[in-house]
Amino acid sequence: MALVEGPRVMTPLVSVVIPVYKEVENVPRLHEELARMAEAHPAWRWEFVFIDDGSPDGTWEALMAVHRRDPQRVRAIRLKRNFGQTPAMACGVDQARGTLLVTMDGDLQNDPADIPMLLGKIEEGFDVVCGWRHQRQDKLLSRKLPSQVANRLIGGLTGVPLHDYGCSLKAYRAEVIKRTPLYAELHRFITAMVTLTGAHVTEVKVHHRPRRFGRTKYNLGRAWRVAFDMLTVSLLLKFAARPLQFFGLLAGACALVAAVCVWRTWDTYVGASHRIPQILPAAAILSAWAGAHFMALGWMAELFTATAHHRAEPLVAALTET
Repeated sequence: MALVEGPRVMTPLVSVVIPVYKEVENVPRLHEELARMAEAHPAWRWEFVFIDDGSPDGTWEALMAVHRRDPQRVRAIRLKRNFGQTPAMACGVDQARGTLLVTMDGDLQNDPADIPMLLGKIEEGFDVVCGWRHQRQDKLLSRKLPSQVANRLIGGLTGVPLHDYGCSLKAYRAEVIKRTPLYAELHRFITAMVTLTGAHVTEVKVHHRPRRFGRTKYNLGRAWRVAFDMLTVSLLLKFAARPLQFFGLLAGACALVAAVCVWRTWDTYVGASHRIPQILPAAAILSAWAGAHFMALGWMAELFTATAHHRAEPLVAALTET
């Protein structure tokens, strides 16, 4: 990883984190819009953290040119290879110095002019403000319809109903996003993940513009990965603090299968033929063995969870004293 930053100035209040991949034409135009927005709101003290996710084109050179024009605000990070949007975003979040963070895409479809509106909601007391592309400028069949289906499924599984989980334009308090685990392709589920920390979340309508340069990195082939990530997040939200309940459900199912197999074995034995299918005793033993292992895994997970809770930060947010 290579990091390029300008002369140290006063610690920024707002860090805008922008992962980019093959966006050589969009980088200078995005910086111009960000600069105009920042100059219109100087009190927030800005920094723009661009993360080049191993682009094979001239994206890094474009970032270097932008950095030379605006060395005090632009920080550029180059990853060794293409890791994906979530690791790139996590790298930018780690490097960001602001107390408020904004994430957005680097393809010019998010409008930087919406950022002050999101930050205004943070100042009202929210911890996370999500953008909602209510007039999305994408293809209907390949982007909009799959996104609508995914939004409904994610909302139902996670219990965090939002209109648009896929919008990258979001604002956070730094202490919230920095303690939220980001890996694999979980950037779509950040909003659900932050609820594990007790964050207050809201949603606002933002502009969405058609892509002018470059090609989209998304396709229907990524749907299966989204589906598996959706299940991962759902399990984390429901069982992260009580893993024995999850493994107990699996152990209970195995015990039920074992009981049915034992009953069928006994019923066949006391019958007239006494011919016991070999599959029944084998299935009973295998199910009982699997159930015992699931219970052992559950107890181990409970021990790890209890140990982690001893090291966790205090849960009390405010306390009145007499």
